[in-house]
Amino acid sequence: MADQHFDIAVVGGGPGGYVAAIRAAQLGLRAAIIEREHLGGICLNWGCIPTKALLRSSEINHLLAHLGEFGFAADNIRYDLDRVVKRSRAIAKQLASGVGHLLRKNKIAVFDGAAKLTAPHTLAITKPGAPETTLRAKHVILATGARARQLPGLESDGHLIWSYKDAMVPKLMPKRLLVIGSGAIGIEFASFFRNMGAEVTIVEQMDRILPVEDAEISAFAQKAFEKQGMTFVLGARVTAAEKSADAVTVTIETQAGQQQLTIDRVISAAGIVGNTEDLGLENTRAKIERTHVVIDPFCRTGEPGLYAIGDLAGAPWLAHKASHEGVICVEAIAGLNPHPIDWTNIPGCTYCRPQIASVGLTEARARSEGHEIRVGRFPFIGNGKAIAMGEPEGMVKVVFDSKTGALLGAHMIGAEVTEMIQGYAIARTLETTEQELMHTVFPHPTVSETMHEAVLDAYGQAIHF
Repeated sequence: MADQHFDIAVVGGGPGGYVAAIRAAQLGLRAAIIEREHLGGICLNWGCIPTKALLRSSEINHLLAHLGEFGFAADNIRYDLDRVVKRSRAIAKQLASGVGHLLRKNKIAVFDGAAKLTAPHTLAITKPGAPETTLRAKHVILATGARARQLPGLESDGHLIWSYKDAMVPKLMPKRLLVIGSGAIGIEFASFFRNMGAEVTIVEQMDRILPVEDAEISAFAQKAFEKQGMTFVLGARVTAAEKSADAVTVTIETQAGQQQLTIDRVISAAGIVGNTEDLGLENTRAKIERTHVVIDPFCRTGEPGLYAIGDLAGAPWLAHKASHEGVICVEAIAGLNPHPIDWTNIPGCTYCRPQIASVGLTEARARSEGHEIRVGRFPFIGNGKAIAMGEPEGMVKVVFDSKTGALLGAHMIGAEVTEMIQGYAIARTLETTEQELMHTVFPHPTVSETMHEAVLDAYGQAIHF
């Protein structure tokens, strides 16, 4: 039995875990990482990266279908689904191997297997066919992520009912597709398959799509998606599924009663569950609420020397949140006195068409928290670059505290807003007011000028609309 000692042991090699291990090594701490499946985690292998590769292919397919708008003509345009999927998988493989290189470069010990706390600061690492390894560390960071929630009666079978993994490697393009859940994951898959030609229906239990986004952006998005041919059933849930050889008939409960729908495939995207099982947490003072480990702003659990980061530690379930938590966690351990994490300063992005991005408070939340607010808006149709790109559909919305001028929130929908939102994220981190944003010179012609104009509009000074 091998016995090894480290300053920090990280359980999970996703975007939170591997970043935490690298930051620990940079600070001169002896670090180890334990991963039971694949370095890079779900994000790199089955989430953020491969889905963006698929979405890029679908955007190209959409563009090719509208060549005439840009003065081009082409015949017999078609796609090869197998090659689309293979490109996505190759990109994921390339980047996953890059994570391995980074860990070797930083001299981080990598253990292949599953880890479980057997005593304070002690982990047992097991792998079928291999001897058990005991690892001891002054500090243990749990970064085991989360998995898709399985709905009773709608469990994925890899054929008719797809998990997110199944949906990323389709062997055929369904003619009729049902997506359960209209959060970021569900909407991204809906956007991919719709852009590739599938008829898409989305069922959402809430009364609007993208429920974490500002209500105005959600309404704008729904109109845009319906214009593309998507169908939404809101305030509803799927209660049963009857399978045939190559189709599924689902029962949908709505406020108006039951309805049935026959489709070729179903994608279940109805939330996630934290991977808290088999970690040995029952023998610690760490608390679990709604399948997630409870942490403080420095990622500490109730057990001294035990930390949790990323999806395991709750919303927002975002890779960049996990990475930042990993850095803050390690820097606090090392005594660097980092700023505690402010989860409202973490931008969220949905890579559908049109894209959606936001940071900070929605208008409704700002009001509910008692702020007196000023709201500004600017449409893409008033922006020269957006029109020139052929992307006039979109808007920017900003929410300010009317007393202090603090930027409370920013909400965007349109082409490339996932790249633009970082400007507002920096503004919130720097505690920027409307004055600094108004006096920032935005380059012309850029879509980012809509960000400037939205701020001006909040104070009655918009120029171009």
